[in-house]
Amino acid sequence: MSSTRTRRRVAAAGLAGLAVFAAGCRGGGEDPADGGGGEGDIATDVGVTSDACPEAVNPDNGCIYLGTLSDLTVGPFAPAGPVIVAGQEAFWNRVNEDGGIGGYDINVTEYVRDNQYNPQVANQVYQEIKPDILALAQTLGSPPTAAIVEDLEAENIVAAPAGWTSLYLFQDAIVESGPTYCAEAMNGVDYAVETNNAESVMAVHYAGDYGGDAAAGASIAAEANGIDFANVETTAGTDNQASAVAAIVEQQPDVVVVSTGPADMATIVGQSVAAGYTGKFLGSSPTWNVALLQSPAAPALQASYQLLGPWAPFDSDTPGHEAMRAAAEESGSTPNEFFLAGWAWSYPLKAALEAAAENGDLTREGLYSAASGLSSVDYEGILPEGSGDYADGGDSAAVRVTQLSSPDPEASTGISVTEEDLAGSTAEGYEFTEPCYEAIDL
Repeated sequence: MSSTRTRRRVAAAGLAGLAVFAAGCRGGGEDPADGGGGEGDIATDVGVTSDACPEAVNPDNGCIYLGTLSDLTVGPFAPAGPVIVAGQEAFWNRVNEDGGIGGYDINVTEYVRDNQYNPQVANQVYQEIKPDILALAQTLGSPPTAAIVEDLEAENIVAAPAGWTSLYLFQDAIVESGPTYCAEAMNGVDYAVETNNAESVMAVHYAGDYGGDAAAGASIAAEANGIDFANVETTAGTDNQASAVAAIVEQQPDVVVVSTGPADMATIVGQSVAAGYTGKFLGSSPTWNVALLQSPAAPALQASYQLLGPWAPFDSDTPGHEAMRAAAEESGSTPNEFFLAGWAWSYPLKAALEAAAENGDLTREGLYSAASGLSSVDYEGILPEGSGDYADGGDSAAVRVTQLSSPDPEASTGISVTEEDLAGSTAEGYEFTEPCYEAIDL
């Protein structure tokens, strides 16, 4: 099965009649793979039980088990992974406190596994938990997710990604949120041209879907604006950034789009500025961590770096942000943009579960079909109205609005918005017919 095929979208409502016919799979064993029973006759198969979740908020509810594959120990996003997990746990705890979904609580703690941001490890731990889960509440990283996506499709397992590659626009099992790395980079380059008269841009990035997608967006926007483009791949690890820094200092591009982990980004910015680079840096979504303001690179970051974000930062004023901050405080979590990401990435899966329960079909196939039929998701203001359209193909699903933020020591997470709702002409006019990094030759 091609991982980049055009989405086949089937309206979930059309499955309602089949769901009623199939209802009655209401088992009740200790095994999470047993069928469960919620309100009325809801068909179930894998990862749903009539028994309550461990330490259930609602002991009379059944339990839906969702798995998590995150970078928890040794990968480039290991500082982020546990915080993302905490954000999603807080999100689903709120859902349970509101009564759950369809007579079930949601458990996202039983099947949390470390993928080490390694495709082989990701596939291994995914196979270990696959028999016990209905869906994935998180799969972190483009390369690890790519290693399992064909199996997700084959098994009708819906997954919420911790990432923003444009590849997700074309994968039925993936319920992505926010603008792609590609669209973010497009908006960043358009902004640099319009506000700073930039005449050259360099993409410095990891190899793979994440860095390649951002670099492709920067290249597409550079061509659209008639400016020079340079491409530099780098390897994860703060000791591996000397070549990237040398390229920046030697070529002196007006703007550098960086798509790495936070520590590597800080190394690149700090060392480049120290060596005489005078241009600006635009960081892809995963490059920021509040801890960077306590690092030696902090002065360079405050002077030269801005974040291309999928949504407004932690302190922002929307109902979703307010609920998230309350949940973070209740859970004892320190303010962090990755906590917000874990929270925000959870909305589409919640919407799909609600639709599947309403259809009377919480089987894997029922959830998959419900997710495919979503035409919008209520993000409580975190993303624009109309986001989460998975029903009409990749181009319709693509969010094209970016929030530009700058380091701010007074903000809870060290970052605050400086330009709201960037939607440059390149992203607005671009037709997403395939992943950006496959559309051009870098």
